[in-house]
Amino acid sequence: MSDSSVIASNLDVTGNSAVTGNSTVVGRLPVSAFVIAFNEEEHIVGCIQSLSFCDEVIVIDSFSTDRTVELAREAGARVVQQKWTGYRAQKEYGLSLVTHDWVINLDADERISAELRQGILRVLEEKAAKTVTNFDDECIGYYINRVVYYLGRWWRSGGWYPEYRLRFFRRDAVRWGGVDPHEKPLTDGRTERLAGEIEHYTYKDMHDQFRRLDNFSSIAAREEFGRGKRSGLVKITFNPLLRFAKFYLFKRGYREGFPGLLVALNEAVYTYMKYAKLWDEEFRSCRSAGTAGREVGNQER
Repeated sequence: MSDSSVIASNLDVTGNSAVTGNSTVVGRLPVSAFVIAFNEEEHIVGCIQSLSFCDEVIVIDSFSTDRTVELAREAGARVVQQKWTGYRAQKEYGLSLVTHDWVINLDADERISAELRQGILRVLEEKAAKTVTNFDDECIGYYINRVVYYLGRWWRSGGWYPEYRLRFFRRDAVRWGGVDPHEKPLTDGRTERLAGEIEHYTYKDMHDQFRRLDNFSSIAAREEFGRGKRSGLVKITFNPLLRFAKFYLFKRGYREGFPGLLVALNEAVYTYMKYAKLWDEEFRSCRSAGTAGREVGNQER
């Protein structure tokens, strides 16, 4: 993104450069955090408060129509508004805004647990206390387990757990990859796992889950079609069954009772929708190509 496009598309809502309360602490390395958000007034304060130990918290807001910006500013975060450009591009931009070498990335509906907070601070203290001469041998990122809160419970059974994600890293050692909506930071450096969890308040209820699965399956289908992926009978019929088996049987979702069955079924439905919509992308593309071909033929005659 060019400087001119950044100026045109972004609005710095507040000049605060860090969460108020904790400035850089002597004895440890400073750390930045960034969060992407859109209409997250229910979650944004809890997310920022869990990052209160950070020396800088930046919220990249996609022009929310609720109180997200106001609440984030009151919580002490710096808010930068940018038109939605996709999950991957939005996080790439967020990474470009931070000013410290070490970075935490959260989604607006996620929070840092107390154990994880202590683990991150311990890492920053240890790295401040030693002199690194060979950065090839240094750990440059940490994978953190994420636990989902849904239907009144923490899901430590089923396909959502364990789920380790690279969320704490050196900013100069990662690049953003993956495919929307499942973007992720990538690195060639040495990584480790860090104790503690990211608490994920994912869906409000079944209605919210269905709405999001419909949206995510549409995004995933478009992305896969653009990358040359194609659907078919096997993917539409068997992949949903495999998804159900993973969530309900292999990851022991049955231990959660009837909610475990519902979640496994919903995941199977998501998989079916993704591949059905991918087939629909192919169908509409072929139909458009056929229509264009007939129009060319009519013009030639």
